[in-house]
Amino acid sequence: MPVRFDNARWERVRCLYRDWWAGKMDRPLFHIAVSGYDPGRPEPALRRHPLEPCADLSIPAEEVADAWDWEVSRWEWLGDAFPIAWPNLGPGVLAAMLGAQLHATPETIWYEPPPEWGPSGRPIEEIDLSWNPENQWVRRCKDLIRAATTRWNGLVQIGMTDLGGTLDVLSSFRPGTGLLFDLLDKPEEVRRLTWRIHDLWFRAFDHFNDILQPANPGYTCWTPIFSETPYYLLQCDFCYMIGPKMFREFVMPELAASCRRLDHAFYHLDGPGELPHLDAMLEIAELKGFQWVPPPVGPMHDGWPDVYRRIHEAGKFIQLEHRRTDDGRWHIDVISEQIGSTERLIVMGRSDISEEEEVHRLLKRYGAE
Repeated sequence: MPVRFDNARWERVRCLYRDWWAGKMDRPLFHIAVSGYDPGRPEPALRRHPLEPCADLSIPAEEVADAWDWEVSRWEWLGDAFPIAWPNLGPGVLAAMLGAQLHATPETIWYEPPPEWGPSGRPIEEIDLSWNPENQWVRRCKDLIRAATTRWNGLVQIGMTDLGGTLDVLSSFRPGTGLLFDLLDKPEEVRRLTWRIHDLWFRAFDHFNDILQPANPGYTCWTPIFSETPYYLLQCDFCYMIGPKMFREFVMPELAASCRRLDHAFYHLDGPGELPHLDAMLEIAELKGFQWVPPPVGPMHDGWPDVYRRIHEAGKFIQLEHRRTDDGRWHIDVISEQIGSTERLIVMGRSDISEEEEVHRLLKRYGAE
């Protein structure tokens, strides 16, 4: 069977997200995909981990898009959800597009300085990064986008690849403790490259959007929040290793500038190590919302009410995970009670077809069906 979506449903998605971003909705958005449907055709030969075929240059982009199509055809899109695929070349692939080595396994991708720099790499003052549209990873990303766009012609939203955070990209060229020492010993060089990567980040963003638009319904990325105008989930995993003073000095100015260049900027708040920087980020008016990622152990679901309250009271949006808490309640029920509101929330996740009726009941209770 073809993808279970149509233009009428896309028009509904546009209207709902337009109102949500404008703060005109009093209920959460729900992006819930249910798997287990018959795709209507045999399983393709290419059924490996999604990281591996994207990064395997020997596999034609059209073959990867065919595997995506088979997978997307196994899903139904409930609530306010929409079909999405995106070229996953690992977190922070901009580093590879600027010359870093990309290493791929079936489970993960990581980056290292160019081999010609030698085992010790280069000192930060000798690093000069530039954009090369003929870089093999730039071309691979373009080929994947074009193959998917040709196949679906706007029926499936193609998301932006995971370009990474500015200092995360820089740390791929100054790995280990290199960049940490640079912050202390050569702060001006860190600033120079931070703003250089900032400019290159948006050059890549615009470069790929020239292909994505206008065939796509709108904009999204590796976290599928929809927007009719430019949106991205920004991040800085590197800030886990620095304190609030350094964050304000080295991260916040560039992060704020990125938010100003996007109509709808979200931030990937990855664990408790980033919470010391939350107050600073809440000061950025153009930063619209947060994806809070609790630690994988401990109070996963309802043990962080202060974090959700601080974000919500600052007038920001929050992405929540679609799952149950340890006591069997839906996460959205717990969090909406804790913050006293269902506004500016989006619930995102997947369910099996065996749970579909339960999901429908949840959606009806919140007015999403």
